[in-house]
Amino acid sequence: MSPSGSGIVVQKYGGSSVSDAAAVKRVAQRIVRTVQAGNKVCVVVSAMGDTTDELLDLAEQVTPTPPGRELDMLLTAGERISMAVLAMAIANLGHEARSFTGSQAGVITDSSHGRARIIDVTPGRISTAMDEGAIAIVAGFQGVSQDTKDITTLGRGGSDTTAVALAAALGADVCEIYTDVDGVFSADPRIVPTARRLDTVTYEEMLEMAASGAKVLMLRCVEYARRYDVPVHVRSSFSDRTGTTVTGSIDDHPDGTKEADMEQAIIAGVAHDRSEAKITVVGVPDVPGKAAAIFNEVARAGVNLDMIVQNVSQAQTGLTDVSFTLPKTDGPTAMNTLQAAQSEIGFARLQFDDQIGKVSLVGAGMRSHPGVSATFFKALADAGVNIDVISTSEIRISVVTHADKVDTAVRAVHTAFDLDADQVEAVVYGGTGR
Repeated sequence: MSPSGSGIVVQKYGGSSVSDAAAVKRVAQRIVRTVQAGNKVCVVVSAMGDTTDELLDLAEQVTPTPPGRELDMLLTAGERISMAVLAMAIANLGHEARSFTGSQAGVITDSSHGRARIIDVTPGRISTAMDEGAIAIVAGFQGVSQDTKDITTLGRGGSDTTAVALAAALGADVCEIYTDVDGVFSADPRIVPTARRLDTVTYEEMLEMAASGAKVLMLRCVEYARRYDVPVHVRSSFSDRTGTTVTGSIDDHPDGTKEADMEQAIIAGVAHDRSEAKITVVGVPDVPGKAAAIFNEVARAGVNLDMIVQNVSQAQTGLTDVSFTLPKTDGPTAMNTLQAAQSEIGFARLQFDDQIGKVSLVGAGMRSHPGVSATFFKALADAGVNIDVISTSEIRISVVTHADKVDTAVRAVHTAFDLDADQVEAVVYGGTGR
């Protein structure tokens, strides 16, 4: 469903889209146009501009270890400001708008401050507001704990997740994610100016791209959309260009059969991620249970891992090395945890490398097209990119290389698979890509 029809439309506007008063007025006009086209509209907003970062800085100036409950209470103020001023701007255009906090909107979460998960959405007040002809404005990124009734935040990208969750609960026709780029592109336009805008992307492809570092949609948002079959339309709030629709499965065929579409593009895009580090556990006894012991320690520390590789055991020593990647911010925690368990596990030493980058090739078509891996690795070799770690899924190939080789690798692979557009299609309006 597009804004030109009748139905329920959920729209989400990121921080760059509501960065100042002029931007808020522009967004208000777009929302009113959607209503005038005959739709009921629910809007989810992020904090204005860099407000969240400024609030985090304020908290750190007060204390290096702010209590989670109070930090959540502070951070949710950013979205409350956005929702209120946007409702005022809409009222100034002659339309009624009602603003709601996450808890008022019925976003119910667990009690994990700073990274709460949505348990349920009970949007009774939102539905009532829309039924009465008002535009519902909801503060993104926040909810209320089911157990403690405390205010919670959902973590980075939480407003995207809020919007998709509300769209699912409301039975919306579409969830429009407005950002400062014109859709999902075949690579980051800052690295590849000739990246192509994708008309459509399957949920699976978008999940892999998001997990591989593509920042336009957050992973949790896409997971939620896929689970509840919510079409997500990624558009720029700074233009009226078509954008990208995320919908459908790689197994869907136009005639309803579960076969891959013969016309489906082989490759959707090339993603990259510089936010990870690599830990190598050197000299691990190659006996059953040692890998489990390593990853049990890391799991107990609350650290999520990405790529894992174990070397072949050296016959003369009976020892092996285990390497894995993880978010850089979790590196010190994981290192300290493993160091404390060194004597119990019996490994020799740890190595930490935060100067790495991940480059991933994603595409549903690679399932049925031989030679994709050969083309991928030849492109990297020809560009002088050395590979450290390799990981694959059914529709993704990822490699880890040195951080200063990431841009070179992305451009080489993008060109090798003929993804370059004839002319520059991408415009980053707000400067952040969010």
